[in-house]
Amino acid sequence: PTEPPSSPQSTGPEPPGSEQTEPGGSDQAEEEPGSDPSEVLTAGPEEPRVPDAAGEPRLCGFLQKQAGPLRAWKRRWFSYEQNQNQLFYFRSPQDVAPLGQIRLSGATFTCPLNAESGTFHIQTPERTFILKAVSQELMLYWLQQLQVKRWQHRNTSTGPDRTNTNNLTGSGSGSLMFSEEPLSSEAEHLDSCPMQHGPVGLVGEAAAIAPAQRSMLASVSIKHPLIQFQNSVHSLRKRTSQDSSQSSGFDPTQLEGKQNLREPRAGAGPDAPAADPAGQRSASPSRSWRSKSRVSSSVLDPCGDAASSERTSRLQQEKQMLMKEVEAQKELVWILHKALEASQLEKRSCSEFLAVQDEQQRLELLRHGERLAADLRARLDGAKMEAEVLRRRLDDRDAQLAELQEEVRLLEEKNAAKQQVIMKLTDQVTSCLSDPRHPDSSGPAQNQNPQNHKQLQQQMDNLKDDLAAYQTQNRFLNSEIYQLTKLWRKSSEQERSLMVKCAYLEATNCQMESRYLGVLRSLQEAKALAPEQQEAVQRLIQDALGGEAKGVVKLSADRDHDEYGFKIVPDYEVEDMKLLAKIQALEIRGHSLLQQDSMERPLLARWAQYLAGRSEDDLCPSPELKALLRSGVPQQYRRRVWRWLVRTRTRTVWERHPQRYQQLCEKSQTSPHPACRQIQLDLHRTLTTNQNFSSPSSPALQQLRRVLLAFSWQNPGVGYCQGLNRLAAIALLVLQSEEDAFWCLVALVDAIMPQDYYTKNLLASQADQRVLKDFMAEKLPRLAAHLESHRVDVSLVTFNWFLVVFVESLPSDILLPLWDAFLYEGSKVIFRYALALFKYKEDDLLKIHDSVEIYQYLRFFTKTVTDSRKLAAIAFCDMNPFPRRLLRNRRVLHLERLQGELQELEEQQKEFVTESAQRKDKELDPASEDDEEL
Repeated sequence: PTEPPSSPQSTGPEPPGSEQTEPGGSDQAEEEPGSDPSEVLTAGPEEPRVPDAAGEPRLCGFLQKQAGPLRAWKRRWFSYEQNQNQLFYFRSPQDVAPLGQIRLSGATFTCPLNAESGTFHIQTPERTFILKAVSQELMLYWLQQLQVKRWQHRNTSTGPDRTNTNNLTGSGSGSLMFSEEPLSSEAEHLDSCPMQHGPVGLVGEAAAIAPAQRSMLASVSIKHPLIQFQNSVHSLRKRTSQDSSQSSGFDPTQLEGKQNLREPRAGAGPDAPAADPAGQRSASPSRSWRSKSRVSSSVLDPCGDAASSERTSRLQQEKQMLMKEVEAQKELVWILHKALEASQLEKRSCSEFLAVQDEQQRLELLRHGERLAADLRARLDGAKMEAEVLRRRLDDRDAQLAELQEEVRLLEEKNAAKQQVIMKLTDQVTSCLSDPRHPDSSGPAQNQNPQNHKQLQQQMDNLKDDLAAYQTQNRFLNSEIYQLTKLWRKSSEQERSLMVKCAYLEATNCQMESRYLGVLRSLQEAKALAPEQQEAVQRLIQDALGGEAKGVVKLSADRDHDEYGFKIVPDYEVEDMKLLAKIQALEIRGHSLLQQDSMERPLLARWAQYLAGRSEDDLCPSPELKALLRSGVPQQYRRRVWRWLVRTRTRTVWERHPQRYQQLCEKSQTSPHPACRQIQLDLHRTLTTNQNFSSPSSPALQQLRRVLLAFSWQNPGVGYCQGLNRLAAIALLVLQSEEDAFWCLVALVDAIMPQDYYTKNLLASQADQRVLKDFMAEKLPRLAAHLESHRVDVSLVTFNWFLVVFVESLPSDILLPLWDAFLYEGSKVIFRYALALFKYKEDDLLKIHDSVEIYQYLRFFTKTVTDSRKLAAIAFCDMNPFPRRLLRNRRVLHLERLQGELQELEEQQKEFVTESAQRKDKELDPASEDDEEL
């Protein structure tokens, strides 16, 4: 199978299940993870879903969604995703690929008063989603939770000073609308509206085990067959892994409990239908007899009328749902018939073409087919034009209809308000006239007092005027709210576009200044300039370096370190390298600004969609996950993905000994390890440029010491080797847990890297250096010949790369994506990136013709790599094919040769010791004879 590429230029999310092939040749002999015991990822048993990282329960549950050409209600599982502020919906809680998502950033929530109970709308700029809850209480809970979630997401993403919250306001269209208002009104609204509590069993993870009240055909999505097939395959894999775990000695009661938690069994509810159609047919006589007996008993017993009427209404509802499903199936059958007719027509044409033996006749058939195709295309274009004209007319008609409906609605509201006022005034007049204490109700005296009637009439007119004024004011306020919402959306879009434009201009400025400094550096190195010109160039360089503190693009104005504490701008001790450091800082800043909008945001959306329907331990190896890891993991998801990768590689060990790390820590406190002194010496040499390890009193150093001591007791064959401190430090920075960092170190030494890689003789590490030279001769023949001609041994530089997996050799924005792919694919990634680094700087190395300068350049050239996307493209695309079987065979070959050379050296050493001992004996013999003579 070929390796899917992770091209850095991909900007859109890939559809689930899609596969890509790498340019530059197919990887014919490469296996997917799972073929090699040392580099295999196995999906563990499934565990129930857990709450969110913040400690709050996940907002999820079943809702009815109106969709399809028949506008039928379909039962869907909805789950809220906090990072992207999106509401994903699935066919069932067990699915991992969503059918779609609802973006809540610019959405408006409405609940029409004249609609069915529990119905509410989510209106986005793209479309309107019509949803329905089981009850009015559940609907209000969903609306309030979505409102609070969106407000929290806005505060966490843009800061508390932004004005983007939600509130519940009244609209003049007979509905309740959730619009966006300033923060002060949101606080007042949250204080005034009581929080709704989720109904028990209808929201959250508990809703997943509720029995389904509709047939399975109602949840089938004809619009997304590929996603439905992917979810079915995923559920089949989980069921297969559960069956295999049962056969390998797992407790079946635990698996049954997990299955009951995640997959509601059919027939669990009291009214659930039987799953076997044959069983229904076999049980139909008995059921008919029971129904007759129940009918007869209900006639005799008046108390059974209510139950029978309820059962009849339920059967009628099921009948209506089944009729709708039959209509949908008929439409699907019609579509399949059309496809079958098209395939039969194509088959008939092919058979006619093959039956003709004369070439002229075949050519005539082809020409006839071309003419028919051209005619059909012309007809299709005409039909499209007519459809466009009709669509425009329909849009105009819809606009006119909407205006007329709006006018009719306003008139109806006005008429209803007038009728209400008339009824109230009529009631007041009737009560006044019927009251015996009122002077106007005394018969003939009524005509004697017309002044009271005029006063009542004047009050009625005043009330009518007030009512009309209030209605006008209400409509005006609603229109103002709508206009403010539109203005806020427009301003947000303008702000986003201006930020993108500003980032682009800043990146362009960085690139121009980098080129300017590069020209100054080349002029400084030129020897043909006059002394006055050299002084002018040196003065310009000093001005450029001196203006670094006032520059707009200086990185320390924002921050000097990244999220993990690594320095963004490298420090060079040599004075001449400061100009190179500034050029490199400008290039890194320019690349990061250009890639922020075009690469990082689409990648973040792809990761959010992939992890939307998966719990903490629900990931499984797949080509889609491999492609995502090669593109890099976003910072907010890296800890979760690394933890799953480490747990998958060490599952058999930590499941057998869950308290292993605590036991080893206690043992290291009671009995010190022989390597304790060397570990203490290496602690202060670990990542000295990182903020978390730069201080001697940093708590990270004590955590690192405990992790290294525990590993020395865990693996006595290795104990401690110089380089393990850097590997454990990277694991601590990302995983933020001592125990997870310990298991990451165990996975690196015992599962990912070859055996004897960190032993005293470093035998496997030396073999990898010879394998790298073989690959360089094949992949980079010009550079290999150039280095060979100058007698340059690259292993003096690359040995440290392989031993610590490029820690402190590459910038953090390149190092961490390298580790993302390394933890999944294994040590093969180290060879890919080592060759990619030499390919990246091949032209610069070929220009150097002095061995000393080549060694000096090799010492620091890895820190001058600025374009991480280009380096990843070279590693995973240009270096193909790169089969794992070839790497394994060459490792075995060079390892055998090294073992033979070590045996020869040991024999030569023994012979030398023997000869030196004999030589000393001969030198001492004459002296002893002289002593005897004396």
